[in-house]
Amino acid sequence: MLVLDSVVKTFGGAHPRTVFRGLDLELRAGEYVAIMGESGVGKSTLLNLIAGLDRPDGGRIVLDGHDVHALDDDGATRLRRRAMGFVFQAFHVLPHLSVAGNVELPLLLMGVGRREARARVQAALEEVGLGGRGDSPPRELSGGEMQRVAIARALVHRPSLILADEPTGNLDRDSASQILALLRQRIKAEDGPGAMGLLVTHSASAAASADRALLLTAGGLEPLDLPGRPAV
Repeated sequence: MLVLDSVVKTFGGAHPRTVFRGLDLELRAGEYVAIMGESGVGKSTLLNLIAGLDRPDGGRIVLDGHDVHALDDDGATRLRRRAMGFVFQAFHVLPHLSVAGNVELPLLLMGVGRREARARVQAALEEVGLGGRGDSPPRELSGGEMQRVAIARALVHRPSLILADEPTGNLDRDSASQILALLRQRIKAEDGPGAMGLLVTHSASAAASADRALLLTAGGLEPLDLPGRPAV
C-alpha cells in the first residue's frame, strides 16, 4: 500500500513557492491511478518524492509499511530497488547493453543469481512481446519496442509500485495505445497480487486507461472526470 499523508513541498529561495499543501493519496495493490495537471504544477516532483529522490517539507509518504523519508540513503536505495519500477518518457534504455542486458539490471542490483535472472528476463520479454529480441542492441528497436523494454525492466523484479512519467510522450498514437494497454495488463495481472500503478500524464486519453484520474493542484489532488472513467 502507498499512503501520502498531508504532504507539503516548498521550493526555497528569495521567493518561496509552495508546490503541495496537505496532499493526500492512498493506493492499493492492483490499483491504477492517473495524475494530470498543468505544466509546472509538480507532477514529476510528486514522483520524485514518492521515490525518495526528493524530500517533502511536511507530511509522510509510506510504501509497504516503510516511511520513505525516515530511511537513510542506503535504506531508500534498497527500497527503490526492491519495491519500485520506473517507466519514463525518454525510455532510458542503455545503448551499450543488449535488450536482455537492460532488463536484467534490476535483478543484478538485487543480487539475484544469474540463472534465475536469465529465466525471469526471458519471461518478462515474452510478456511484452519481445521474446526473440533479447540479444538485439537497442539501436535496432523502434520507439514502441524500446518502451516495451523499459516496461519489462520495470516489472522484472516484481515491484509493488510502478511509477510511469509520461511513458507515451515520445510515441505515435498506435504505439502509445499498445503501451498503455500493456502497462494496465501487467498492473492488473491475475498471476499475483498485482502492482500499484501511478501514471503521470498530460494526455487525457492516456489517463483514461487508468481506473481513476486525479487532477494535481497546489491544494492537493482532486477527482477528475474523464470520458469512460468515473471521478472517484
